[in-house]
Amino acid sequence: MDLRSFIDQLRDIGELKHVEGADWDLEIGTITELMDERNGPGLLFDRIKGYPAGYRVAASLIATPRRMAVAFGLPSDTTNAELVRTLKDRFKDLKQVPPVYVKEGPVLENVREGKDVDLLQFPAPKWHEGDGGRYLGTGHMVVLKDPDEGWVNVATYRVQLHDSNTLGLFIVGGNQGNQIRKKYWAQGKSCPVAMAFGAHPLVWIPAFMAFPWGTPEYAITGGLMGQPLPVIAGEYTGLPVPAHAEIAIEGDCPPPEVESRPEGPFGEWPGYYGSGVRNEAVVKVKRVMYRNNPIINGSPPLKPPATGNARYLLRAANVWHELERLGIPGVKCVWNMRAGGSRYWTVVSIEQKYAGHAMQSGMAATSGIEGANHSRFVVVVDDDIDATNYEDVLWAMATRCDPASSIQVINGCWSTPLDPTIPPERRAKGDITNSRAIFLAVRPYHWRKDFPKVNRASDELRSRTIQKWRHLFDDHTKAR
Repeated sequence: MDLRSFIDQLRDIGELKHVEGADWDLEIGTITELMDERNGPGLLFDRIKGYPAGYRVAASLIATPRRMAVAFGLPSDTTNAELVRTLKDRFKDLKQVPPVYVKEGPVLENVREGKDVDLLQFPAPKWHEGDGGRYLGTGHMVVLKDPDEGWVNVATYRVQLHDSNTLGLFIVGGNQGNQIRKKYWAQGKSCPVAMAFGAHPLVWIPAFMAFPWGTPEYAITGGLMGQPLPVIAGEYTGLPVPAHAEIAIEGDCPPPEVESRPEGPFGEWPGYYGSGVRNEAVVKVKRVMYRNNPIINGSPPLKPPATGNARYLLRAANVWHELERLGIPGVKCVWNMRAGGSRYWTVVSIEQKYAGHAMQSGMAATSGIEGANHSRFVVVVDDDIDATNYEDVLWAMATRCDPASSIQVINGCWSTPLDPTIPPERRAKGDITNSRAIFLAVRPYHWRKDFPKVNRASDELRSRTIQKWRHLFDDHTKAR
């Protein structure tokens, strides 16, 4: 269960393209962007300019529903709605399996310490044209341990390559990793940090999902894999890193007043340079471990609808799970539109059960741990609408949503410094909040039976017609 086994799976089903000779300086990033916009295959870059053969960069490995399905062991032709439902059920019924500590693993094939550490030996890309530098960490895990409670947090925060032994570590204020490192800083101590670059998607995916405080992500991975994740305790920090990781580092993150450096700008998931350049904390790297012929897993944020990874699927599954946990009945599907950068557009399809059901669903969808995380628009539709089809959703908004009465706005919600709509004066005051809009694109409950009928052939008639006239329809053309 390592990154290489997943790459082999993608290669076997024709979902991987090898690229040789690209430059780490913008070419890798631009090729990734262009391929992602076209829903192309995952990429594996080798013979990168200025680096020996075998020092590779992978990109967009889980950027499509098809590749995400493969990562979770599902058939590659699983439909979008089936995929989200399956992911929702996986996490809903998940039994955590703690990791197992081992003494050996492929990540220890090469070890450098102290003055021998040289992070510049790895072909970290400059992903976007306006970026302030090279980023080693986009599809990776940052490992921190709470000094009071003792649990291990594994998350994805952007990591800039400053020099041979210094990394920048940008963490948005409300995230758990920032709360953990502040505990060390409050005591005047540096925060021990480990990072892993390059792992199987089931190891990495929990790191960029939202879980309650104290949830051990490695145990989530174990539950998804059905077996404990083998980890190695780093000799410098004692923090666990996956034994099959491609690259891992250990170091210290000193308080910002002791050392910080300008970080960014970096093109982020909303499709903008939202955070500019500011002094951020650094990690002084003391130890590096890596496999022979290491692979950096790249997952650069891209201007939507390109995504870099299909996080929108996992967000939809998590929001659906939250709705069920809150007891919202009649939920048929939850979907996040790629055009919203995985977070800004959430669609909830329901079978209306009572007056107020649609508004309750919309409010709940933007209130849970996942749903409240930097959201903007929630669209509630009836169960005859395909939530995964943006044209169907826009049709419902155009014909069932009355602007004067069916759109509700909520202010003062949890946002992010990456939000491009927050004015400079509010940023300066630390007011990192936004508003949310809930669109009720449903038939009004109290007169829904009188709402005009849809002029679409019934599913039974459509199926019967396709069977009789199959020769008219190409195999790749499927009725919605």
